[in-house]
Amino acid sequence: MIKQSDIFILLAVAISFAVSGYLWFSGQREEGLFTALWVPSILCFGIYFKLIVLGASKS
Repeated sequence: MIKQSDIFILLAVAISFAVSGYLWFSGQREEGLFTALWVPSILCFGIYFKLIVLGASKS
């Protein structure tokens, strides 16, 4: 089941990916690479908190 928090995390990932692509193809390669590093970081952040919620519900 997809929750509202999951949608916000995926939206943040999509925005970061789009901004990264825009920066890369507009010639700002270093800024594009820096922004591209946000994508896995945001996903890990979302997974971490999803696991905390699942662990708390089992206790």
